[in-house]
Amino acid sequence: MTNPNKKFDNDFWSQFCDLLALRRDVRHFTDQNVEPKLIQDCLKLANLSPSVGLSQPWRFIELEEPERRQNIVTSFEKCNADALATYRGKDKTNYAKLKLEGLHQAPVQLAVFADNATTKGKQLGRMTMPEMAAYSVVTAIYAFWLAARARGLGVGWVSILDPQEVCKACDAPDDWQFIAYLCVGWPQTDGLVPELETLGWETRDDLSKYYKKL
Repeated sequence: MTNPNKKFDNDFWSQFCDLLALRRDVRHFTDQNVEPKLIQDCLKLANLSPSVGLSQPWRFIELEEPERRQNIVTSFEKCNADALATYRGKDKTNYAKLKLEGLHQAPVQLAVFADNATTKGKQLGRMTMPEMAAYSVVTAIYAFWLAARARGLGVGWVSILDPQEVCKACDAPDDWQFIAYLCVGWPQTDGLVPELETLGWETRDDLSKYYKKL
């Protein structure tokens, strides 16, 4: 049993910093299968995430059926073409070169939703900010992401999708809000620098640009 009074030493802190720094948005996967228990272990850790009113509004749907996965691919291809059409010049050229999804390679694919109709938590913290349910789901996604990375898995968050099409592919109830589509598998390579930065799409700014005291 976990010791609630456990103190974390400097070695753990160093490894934790490495974990955060090495968490990457993975788009390139090997063809190696992932043991279902490994995914379940990561999901169990995600289920420990904080949630508004202890509502646990996250809903994870694993897509295995080829037809459902193809519906996701079709949605991505359409949305990606629409996005490409909005860019001009160098940005359009660079966008066309980006690898923006791992839908054809990832052995495990998870659609993640927020159940906005859940009665768990008795609406605590959601009456004035109903969006807190979705925010809670994001904390669970990040926890899953870190857990997966700690076990050597890669995760890619695909956001170039039509939420309605994803909901339809997953038979999601009307009260479920689509939050993320995750591609999970063994990464082809590990890197410290985000791929978008490596390819020159964008760079990471220093924290000083986003933090101030009032």
